[in-house]
Amino acid sequence: MSKKYKIILSGGGTGGHIYPAISIANELKSRFPDAEFLFVGANDKMEMEKVPQAGYKIEGLWISGIQRKLTLKNLSFPFKLISSLMRSRKIIKQFKPDVAIGTGGFASGPLLQVAVSKGIPSLIQEQNSYPGITNKILAKKANKICVAYDGLERFFPKDKIVKTGNPVRQDLLSIDNKVVEAKDFFRLKHNKRTLLVLGGSLGARRVNELIESKLEFFETQNVQIIWQCGKLYYNMYRQYSNLEHVQVHAFLNRMDMAYAAADVIISRAGASSVSELCIVGKPVIFIPSPNVAEDHQTKNANAVVEKNGAILIKEEDLEVDFENKFSQIANSNEKQQELGENIKKLALVNATKDIADEVEKLLK
Repeated sequence: MSKKYKIILSGGGTGGHIYPAISIANELKSRFPDAEFLFVGANDKMEMEKVPQAGYKIEGLWISGIQRKLTLKNLSFPFKLISSLMRSRKIIKQFKPDVAIGTGGFASGPLLQVAVSKGIPSLIQEQNSYPGITNKILAKKANKICVAYDGLERFFPKDKIVKTGNPVRQDLLSIDNKVVEAKDFFRLKHNKRTLLVLGGSLGARRVNELIESKLEFFETQNVQIIWQCGKLYYNMYRQYSNLEHVQVHAFLNRMDMAYAAADVIISRAGASSVSELCIVGKPVIFIPSPNVAEDHQTKNANAVVEKNGAILIKEEDLEVDFENKFSQIANSNEKQQELGENIKKLALVNATKDIADEVEKLLK
């Protein structure tokens, strides 16, 4: 009789850490239907909602990151860390996992730290081209480190690194034959170019301000817009759905349809977004968030731009560069095709399966 494995996963704070963890769990569940899964997240973050929606149990830790500015919030960090380490010890003692998987974010730090100290085989999945502090610390003791970019031996022990790519939604692998269906799904005009705007699950203030200021410009370019502004900003921008060429959404539940309908995409450059966009293979303008650790979004975007797979515009250059660069793409089928083909060459479509293979080796 096969052993009933117990698998613990931790990661969260943003969709970029949560969805990869859920994808890995789904793949492992298909291989080990009897396995028991437990997620560990941060108490007040979106994983506490998204993980149960995906059908998994989750425990919460009282943890948050250190603010890069000097704030009163930082004073509570040592207490939160001690509390989270104690809680993680209790969770691991009760659950007795056979393997621990971390996908980044605050909660994965304490949990993986306790797991490796107890000798539990562990794997961390680093999504970015520039690792966060949590994974840099954990890398010394983790058994395997699955990465999505080249050159990470600068930060991690070379013999532990496996280049797998980032897990992405499997329904994105077959969007090419959904274009007509997708435009009907969003009630779009088939004779107009479609721009898809993505600001991450919570939204991106500067990207939203840009789109609002360019609505007339897009109309002159004969462009219709699917604008995912994020739930924090929806009430501020929802009135623009009254315009014939604009649709405003807090959140897009059918990303496969959104990507299929798009001719051009404007996006932040979080690791999961970049990995998805490589698979989607559409022309992209990256507007990296400057408000992230070590400016890692710019580094993620540059890894694609250097291969002539996308356009990058920094926030401070939007006023000067945006209209010109957007027009160059929107009005040239050749440029769209070139960018789409080049970004698609960077796709690692088997990431979830390859990460699960590494987990399986640890279980054995």
